Amino acid sequence: MKTPKSAIEVPEGLHKLLLHACCAPCSSAIVEWLLQHDIVPTIFYFNPNIYPLDEYLIRKNESQRHARSLGISWIDGDYNHSQWLQFISGLENELERGRRCEQCFRYRLLAASQAAARTNHCWFATTLASSRWKNLEQINAAGLWAEQQTQGTRFWAQNWRKGGLQQRRTELLREYGFYNQQYCGCEFSFRQTDNKMPAQADTECSLT
Repeated sequence: MKTPKSAIEVPEGLHKLLLHACCAPCSSAIVEWLLQHDIVPTIFYFNPNIYPLDEYLIRKNESQRHARSLGISWIDGDYNHSQWLQFISGLENELERGRRCEQCFRYRLLAASQAAARTNHCWFATTLASSRWKNLEQINAAGLWAEQQTQGTRFWAQNWRKGGLQQRRTELLREYGFYNQQYCGCEFSFRQTDNKMPAQADTECSLT
């Protein structure tokens, strides 16, 4: 299936992209669309929010497997959960879509903008913007903030829920047999969404 280009607003002059990936399921339809429209993605996997380590490694390995299957570049970001905990300190009891999520987005997208600068990518984006369970305004604000912190980079604030990409994501999840996580990633989201996310996660990478 080829999603019409008109469904996605492509910035002028964008031919390659540093794509922050939260997981393989959420990346799949986006990466397929980019390749179909002559945009070369480099996957940047940076998700130190994920807990525990075993869960992180499963998601990381699935993302790497996906990139290898397509022959695209994949960058392994550092996993430092304790440093991430320091960054969101004081916000542990915030509800999902609250201030803790805002801080988490800033932390990860700042790393993405810095990785873009290091690898000679002007543009960066995130697959976080593909989930209807996330606050798109928070994600875009974090991406634009990260852009301002890193000279020479631009954030592509794209709503990846458009143009049938949600449906295609579900199809690719099944085609690849991806591991489909059932909570956002951090221990706080797990506590808040336990017994709720499994039913949703059957068709959606719901929070991450």
